[in-house]
Amino acid sequence: MMITTSADLSELVARACKTDAVALDTEFVWERTYYPQLGLIQMALSDEDCILIDPIAIEDLSPLGELLSDRSVVKVLHDAPQDLAILSRVTGAVPQNIFDTKIAAGFANLPSTMSLCKLIKELLDIELPKTETRTNWLKRPLDEKQVLYALDDVRYLRAVRVLLLNRVIGPQIKSWLQEELNILNNPKHYQENCNGDRFRKIRGCGSLKRESLAILKELVIWREGEAKKQDKPRGHIIKDNILLNIANEKTLQLENLQQKTSISPKAFKKYGTAIIELTQQVLNTPEENYPTVKRVTRLSQKDKLTLDKLHGLIKLKCELLGIDPALVGNSSELKSLAKVLTSSRSQQLPDLRQTEGWRRSLLQDFFHQHH
Repeated sequence: MMITTSADLSELVARACKTDAVALDTEFVWERTYYPQLGLIQMALSDEDCILIDPIAIEDLSPLGELLSDRSVVKVLHDAPQDLAILSRVTGAVPQNIFDTKIAAGFANLPSTMSLCKLIKELLDIELPKTETRTNWLKRPLDEKQVLYALDDVRYLRAVRVLLLNRVIGPQIKSWLQEELNILNNPKHYQENCNGDRFRKIRGCGSLKRESLAILKELVIWREGEAKKQDKPRGHIIKDNILLNIANEKTLQLENLQQKTSISPKAFKKYGTAIIELTQQVLNTPEENYPTVKRVTRLSQKDKLTLDKLHGLIKLKCELLGIDPALVGNSSELKSLAKVLTSSRSQQLPDLRQTEGWRRSLLQDFFHQHH
């Protein structure tokens, strides 16, 4: 069943808003554009009642926004952030009351990194055929195999949610899960944030001096604007390693830009002048405005002991509570935390997830020992 008109979509949304929980998924193609191109939206009101929505045929998807923002209906997705970013963009709505089965698995004594396929096998003992992963979802008509594959992605989600909730140990962990899911009500947690710190993700930026780092930051923001404007992938404007190269050279002459960097003739012709102007602007800016060079966190012997204890405590507590330790924090967060807790100066805890909410409750005893 494929919904191809706004009227049918509105009718479906009215029906969906009467249920307690709706399963959702999207299929998209993301190769030649800045934004993912939405090819299909799948919805399930029950395991029998599964529907495909055709975003290529329907110009206006805003009726779907009504369901997304309806707080009384749970939206069940697996690994929700990317789907939410896409759905929010095409409907103009801010999705509310999300249940992400990937996160929930981590609170239900399963790894928080499981694919939907593995989760369905684990909980329902159903093997999903993984045949259509390389499909072009923008092509029409879809064949029967593609349709079945797409529907399978939502068919079992509602059942998975119920089974996961049954596996969560006790009301306290349930409330921790809810706290973690509530983060998804705020779009800033899944929307691409292009200003700010994206430049730090570029490989090799750690070796740059402050001046070059400042140039790289501005180049990355500039490229983001170009990519959006032309709706092309960032790498199609200029690749990361070339931006790094340009930032390193700090060249202010056009002819040097082409000689000293590996910029392609085409990109040089199109963007050369803009790049030189941008470099000039950065070099005219006072140094105190440059981004700081982030050094790798070095741990002393004492820090390492604290970190080992911290890991031990997390492992022990998580086993008892049936939580995946990976949810508590990644290694760089735990390193920073150990460093702060070891330092004798009673300084403010840094702005880390581990110092608030359920993570803080979990680590409470540890904080007391070290303060």
